[in-house]
Parts: sequence; C-alpha cells; structure tokens
Amino acid sequence: MTKTLSARASRRGVLKGVSALGLGATSLGPLATRMAAAQDAGSLEVFSWWTSPGEAPALQALFDAYLAAHPDTEIINAAVAGGAGVNAQAVLQTRLQGNQPPDSWQTHVGRELIDQYVVPGYCEPITDLYTAEGWIDVMPADLVNQATWESNQYSIPVGVHRGNGFWYNKQVMADNGIEVGDTMSVEEFIAAADILKEAGIPALALAMKDTFPGSQLFENTLLGAVGPDTYNSLFLGETAWDDQGARDAADTVVKMLDYVNEDFSALSWSDAVALVIEGKAGFNSMGDWAYGEFVAKNAVDNCGWVSHPGTAGSFVLVVDSFTLPVGAPSPENARNWLTILGSKEAQEAFNPLKGSIPARTDVDREIFSPYHQWSLDSFANDALVPSCAHGQASSPAFKQAFYDAAVAFVTDKDVDTFLTMLAGAAAMDAEDAS
Repeated sequence: MTKTLSARASRRGVLKGVSALGLGATSLGPLATRMAAAQDAGSLEVFSWWTSPGEAPALQALFDAYLAAHPDTEIINAAVAGGAGVNAQAVLQTRLQGNQPPDSWQTHVGRELIDQYVVPGYCEPITDLYTAEGWIDVMPADLVNQATWESNQYSIPVGVHRGNGFWYNKQVMADNGIEVGDTMSVEEFIAAADILKEAGIPALALAMKDTFPGSQLFENTLLGAVGPDTYNSLFLGETAWDDQGARDAADTVVKMLDYVNEDFSALSWSDAVALVIEGKAGFNSMGDWAYGEFVAKNAVDNCGWVSHPGTAGSFVLVVDSFTLPVGAPSPENARNWLTILGSKEAQEAFNPLKGSIPARTDVDREIFSPYHQWSLDSFANDALVPSCAHGQASSPAFKQAFYDAAVAFVTDKDVDTFLTMLAGAAAMDAEDAS
C-alpha cells in the first residue's frame, strides 16, 4: 500500500526543522548559498521504502536539507512500507512499466540498480552531476563503480550500511551473566543462546513478514563459514552450491533457528529489533539500519553490537542510492534532489539517524556515534562483500529465488532442499546470462 504524504514548508519552518537535526544554517556551508538563491516551484516525488521509526526521521533529514535549498518545492513522500524494498519494488516496477515514474527512487547499487533499472532503460545517466559536484574525488572508486554502467553513473549513494551486524541488549546479557567480547564465534553464540533459552528468552529475534531476514541470516552465516573469497565465488556462480562450506553454513543456521521467537512469521524486521530493544530477545542479525531503531527509541545506551558470528574482518555492503528516472515529471527538481543527496551536509545529517555511514570520505568523523566510528573503521580496513539479500551481489531473479528458498528453509529446516533450490536458481541465472 502506497503511503503518500505532502510536505510543504516555509523557509522559517524548514530552518527550524534543520536546526533540530543539528544542521543549522551556519553549518550548511554551500547549501546556505543555494538556499538564499533558489526559489524552485513545483513538486518532487521521492519513492522509497523508508517508513520504520528509525528510517522515517532519516528520510526527513534529507527532505529538510532539500527544502533548505529549495523552499518552494512541494515534496511528495511516496514511501511504501516493507523491509529491503520488497513491497516498494513491486509497486515501482508497475509504475515504470506504465510510464509513470516518480521523480527519484531509492535503489541499492550493484546488480539491483544495473539489472533492474539501468539495462531496461528506466534511468538517465547522471555522470555530469558526478563531474560538476566532484563526487568521483570524495567517494571510494569501488563504490562509484557499483553505480556505473558502460562508463556512466546512474545513481548517487547516500549511505553505506553494514549488513552483517549482530545486535544485542546489554542489560539482558548482564542479567544473565553473558559476556560479549569484541567478536563472537558461532560456538560462543550457541553457549549464550543456551543460557537465554534456560531463562525463557529467545536468543535470536527473527522476522519473516518482510521475507528478507531469513536470506540475510543465511548469507551472513555463509560469510562466516567460508570467508569472503568463497562467498563471492558462490554468488558469482564460480563455486557450486553443493560446496561443503555452504552446507556447513546451512547446518549452522538450523542450529540457530532452535533459539528464535515463535512468532517470527508475523513480525517485520523492525519488530524483531524492537524485541531486542525491549529486552524480549537477546540478539538480532541485521544490517545497521537496526541502529537507527535504537536511536529512534532512545535506547542507544543499551545497544551492543558485534559482527555476525564468524564474520569479523568482513563488511557486507548494502548501499542505498537514488536515481534520475527517464521521463521524471519534474526533472530539474529531481536533479536538484540528487545534488543535495551527494552533498557533505546532507550525508552528515542523514547517516547518524539511519545507522549507515556516508558514501563520502570527507565527512567530519567527530559528529558520529561510537557505533558509526566502528563501522567507518571496518569499511576502511575489512574485506568488502556485496549482499545478495539486498540485491547487490546477484540478479533480481536469483535474489527472488534466494528469498523463496530461505522462507521455506526457516520453517522446514531442510538443508538438502534449500541448497538444491539455490543450485537450481544459479543454473537458471547462468543460462539467462549466456
């Protein structure tokens, strides 16, 4: 269901909102100049899936940054609820096929952007914006490459999420005598899970209403079992899914599923994070958009984190970006929107709320939380691998097959069937690519 909200703000109201986010007029830098000169009319429809308690304020920070520079524009928030964009992408695809695009939409870079939107001809290149704004010079080359097709850039990354987070409630751990170190092994998780199970607490908060958390749980566990090189080769089709490492990972997930909440099929990802925040579960394997939920609920002091068991030294990339559609209703406003998103000021306002780190490398580290500092260090030093669960590592068809296989797997725990489904999807993917 599409939730459409209109937000029109006076210049004074916008500045008040921006100041509340710690982005006052004096700190806007180049945006302050644009704000004084710009008097854009018309509307800007922005399509995303950011609707949770942690996501919505972060999206609003981007709207506020845009309105500070373009106060006469009406922003239409066309966000569609559903984690990982599962619902939003279906709605968007219908609109694109009907030649009714929004002015800009959210997508993950990598295969999702290229296969789903660029190759079919739904996106305009924004290479000129990259050149004019100097983004090539302030973003990692590997990140820019994931937004590039045939030498042109097609989206602007606004935030870099770490997909292999393992979140926990500090008080729950303390109350049950569990010490969590800087890293965690699978064996250490199972030991902690047994203690929590004895206390009547689900050790692992799981949510499958959104469908993606099951596949994310597996891909994180897979990374821990086989390491980044084999992980990449599996999703590239260079290693077969009957690999012993893949089987070991699936067996480990089966063990972990013995400790999940019984109502997992009815919960969204943010509901699962809420179980941890409220002390009703011990851990949650989730990207660091989970941190945004802790921020939104003023629970950061009780928020603990490590890498998903076995994945220390690796960073699973989940990069959010926005596009310029072919046939955008308000192309000038859309280009202005992308220009704002790529700015240092907007990325410094957005990412502390969202849990992600900026795509830009020239931001002020001091404004970020201890978690963000940890993630920034991991991004700079660890092995970077793309997420299949979030569309960066595989084709849209394989991602959907991955979802379908994982949904069945978390219920029936049938390792053989699960790996056979993945092998079949990989074979079809290879045939389509040939």
